[in-house]
Amino acid sequence: MSTAIVRATCPHDCPDTCAMLVTVENGVATSVRGDPDHPNTAGVLCTKVSRYVERTYHPDRLLYPLKRIGKKGEGRFTRISWDEALTTIADKLKSIAAKDARAILPYSYAGTMGVVQGESMAMRFFNKLGASRLDRTICSSAGGVGYKYTIGAKVGTDTEQFDKAKVILIWGGNPIASNLHFWIKVQEAKRRGAVLVAIDPYRSLTAEKCQHHIALLPGTDAALALGLMHILIRDDLLDHDYIQRYTLGFAELTERAAIWTPEKTADTCGIPAEQIELLARLIGETAQGGEAVAIRVNYGVQRVHGGGMAVRNIACLPALIGAWRHAAGGILLSSGDSFPKNSFQLERPDLLPAEPAPRTINMSTIGDDLLRPSSAGFGIAIEAVIVYNANPVAVAPESSKVAQGFAREDLFTVVLEHFQTDTADYADIVLPATTQLEHIDIHATYGHLYMMANNPAIAPLGESKPNSEIFRLLAARMGFDDPCFAESDDAIAAQAFNANDTRAIHFDWSSLKKTGWQKLHVPAAPFANGGFATPSGKCEFYSARMLADGLDPLPAYIPPYESVRSAPDLAKDYPLAMISPPARNFLNSSFVNVQSLRSTEGEPHLDIHPLDAAARGIAHEDMVRIFNARGSFVAKARVTDNARTGLVVGLSIWWKKMASDGKNANEVTSQKLTDMGRAPTFYDVLVQVEKI
Repeated sequence: MSTAIVRATCPHDCPDTCAMLVTVENGVATSVRGDPDHPNTAGVLCTKVSRYVERTYHPDRLLYPLKRIGKKGEGRFTRISWDEALTTIADKLKSIAAKDARAILPYSYAGTMGVVQGESMAMRFFNKLGASRLDRTICSSAGGVGYKYTIGAKVGTDTEQFDKAKVILIWGGNPIASNLHFWIKVQEAKRRGAVLVAIDPYRSLTAEKCQHHIALLPGTDAALALGLMHILIRDDLLDHDYIQRYTLGFAELTERAAIWTPEKTADTCGIPAEQIELLARLIGETAQGGEAVAIRVNYGVQRVHGGGMAVRNIACLPALIGAWRHAAGGILLSSGDSFPKNSFQLERPDLLPAEPAPRTINMSTIGDDLLRPSSAGFGIAIEAVIVYNANPVAVAPESSKVAQGFAREDLFTVVLEHFQTDTADYADIVLPATTQLEHIDIHATYGHLYMMANNPAIAPLGESKPNSEIFRLLAARMGFDDPCFAESDDAIAAQAFNANDTRAIHFDWSSLKKTGWQKLHVPAAPFANGGFATPSGKCEFYSARMLADGLDPLPAYIPPYESVRSAPDLAKDYPLAMISPPARNFLNSSFVNVQSLRSTEGEPHLDIHPLDAAARGIAHEDMVRIFNARGSFVAKARVTDNARTGLVVGLSIWWKKMASDGKNANEVTSQKLTDMGRAPTFYDVLVQVEKI
């Protein structure tokens, strides 16, 4: 009997990007565990990924190419050979490309976060083909744009430093469910006497364990940040030296914040003015006492009309109080720009033909775009979609339109997958992809500062192939003979980071495979002495770039599209705000089909406040219908004050086929986009709820 321990990396869309140790016995993976030596992972995996072996060897795993034999959406397929599958796909793509390759659309996101299996070979393929480009906006682009206008890059406080902070604001996130290793650091800070504040409309698992919870109305985070600025300036709880040296536009900010009195802010946010006063004093006085104040701002903040501005406003706060002086102070949205990724070599945009001019389709409006005969103004309907690392029928907004679009008989759809998802049910051809235990990959992260390697632990199951190999084979069938299409996965991984950059100095892929991880060389306190990546080199309270882009150059409040106050006529029919944050046992739509996790999660449910439930005759565990003009879905009511009045919460994202009515929360979400970053507004929704 042979036993081996293989170094791997969790591939999923999570800021933790854990280092894993896979035990393999006689070629079979028997367990995965967190690497105890990796400082971020510290031997701990989340409840989802600890079951990765169960997922890899799942009885429903796709192991062979399939061809549709039923109607789209029925999920009826027959097994075919790889040769037939590749020939069918290549012939169809050649036929479409002969007319206009922009009628072909790739659709992908973060089903795997790896550089090799994510976008490298796939991007080369679609660039060479001249296909439409995909605007990958569905998660974090709004906040990323707002953050970069202010700070210059997606760089921030090192997660490993948070345990030394004295005050920690957890703004718009539930790290117990979605950022476990950050939460472990927060718990250590709490044991050392830190004060934790959760800012979230919903009393999540995380909010329950914080000393303070501010349950503001959805979409009003930008107003709360302005109210905090007002009090900090009014009470002179500022670091004037830091402001003078390292910020731009303080005088203009002072004038803007003057109107955001505690009373106005409280009225806008639906919270007591005393909470705003307390929070401002807490962060201002702590900073003036020489202690670190840290903010973890997460993606819940930005999934509303003014989501980009909200993150921008919050990102101004550390500079006002000098929190950046401390390694444990400041703010973290994402660490993604800390990595010197070699994007040009990986994706080869130079392969894109100069003519015809490329067009871009926003992944968040795929429902409308698939139904347009003349999509995005180019006079070209989408005729083919290649889906990989994504499940748009479940995760994209206004789901009924998405499903209607994928149901088009004249749309050729290919899906690369591990399982027969909601989207795979609509495919013409399904191709079996490998899991993280079966292929090579290399990872940058967005929640810590380690370059991460993934080694294959087992041989591919059945006839499954890595994404990179699938696109390599398709390139050959299309006649693409550029040398880059012959590069191995090892060769691609070796190009991932610029080894001449001081942040990744001594980067060597062969060494990284053996060690599993290597930390970037970056300052412990990135902006202690300024050095922001903005045009001015300062934290920009006033942004000339925003003005040039047609935006308000100062922090502002942009109301939600859909709220009782901003849309009173709509609210007459649909008076309840709805948010649909991640369920603890799922990761977006991944893991929903793992029986042990789905059993723990139970069934789709909706949290509703007792007063709102009573007004509708709804009792605990009643089945209810949640609806608006876009659609409806069914869930079991949980009557609880975890949801504030006027708010309902449907933890997501369920596969539609695994819900009793074949629908999920995205039936009611909107395709409207954010103020910046062209991102979706998943948490900017009004609904009505009725007992079934």
